[in-house]
Amino acid sequence: MITTVLKPVRTIGKTTLNFLAAVGRLSSFAGKGIYHCVVPPIYWRLLFRQLIQIGYYSLPVVGLTALFTGMVLALQSYTGFSRFNAEGAVATVVVLSMTRELAPVLAGLMVAGRIGASIAAEIGTMRVTEQIDALTTLSTNPYKYLIAPRLIAGVITLPMLVLVGDVIGVFGGYIVGVYTLGFGPENYLMNTWEYLEAIDVISGLIKAAVFGFLVTLMGCYNGFNSGRGAQGVGRATTNAVVSSSILILVFNFILTRMFFS
Repeated sequence: MITTVLKPVRTIGKTTLNFLAAVGRLSSFAGKGIYHCVVPPIYWRLLFRQLIQIGYYSLPVVGLTALFTGMVLALQSYTGFSRFNAEGAVATVVVLSMTRELAPVLAGLMVAGRIGASIAAEIGTMRVTEQIDALTTLSTNPYKYLIAPRLIAGVITLPMLVLVGDVIGVFGGYIVGVYTLGFGPENYLMNTWEYLEAIDVISGLIKAAVFGFLVTLMGCYNGFNSGRGAQGVGRATTNAVVSSSILILVFNFILTRMFFS
């Protein structure tokens, strides 16, 4: 009878301890990665390669996502505001929504799906084929060679992608507002600039830098700790995308509270 009563308590305790252990391992990994990001030497060739891989090759996906998000947002805003005779606020809603929330979050999720999975698969394959052990044998620190360039590139490139996404998303709203909804170009642009403040753009760029760090961190962590065999690499890839997506949404709420509470 006592065993039956204590079994759920034991399960909860075991789950809690496993969760805390996972948080500790991730925190230790993140600390080592940050340390090697700021302590020389830095492999500039690898860093430049990751800047191209994460930033330049992700630009079409982020651009298309931002464009159609801005267009849909303009249509939906007009449909809702027309019920209250507030159609003039469409431009303001589009620019504030894109710069504050939609561009950073959607860009982070798109990059997580593309880059997070790629990083986890690449490093996980290196773990399975013992290439990481070979780096250690050759007196090359794996954190310095594999982790640091990706973390730095993620923090640098995602704000750039979000800045481009802001412009493209607002332009998408402009296209729909002017050529579909019948707004005057001058009035639409005036409403866009009148209510846009620097904190709106800056907060989105800071969010993007945090999201870039989270995406690359989870990709590196899951790949670095990948299980053996193809199944382990596949599980690491899935965990990287899911965990980074969840962390993006969680930290988006935390950062929004910090900036606009």
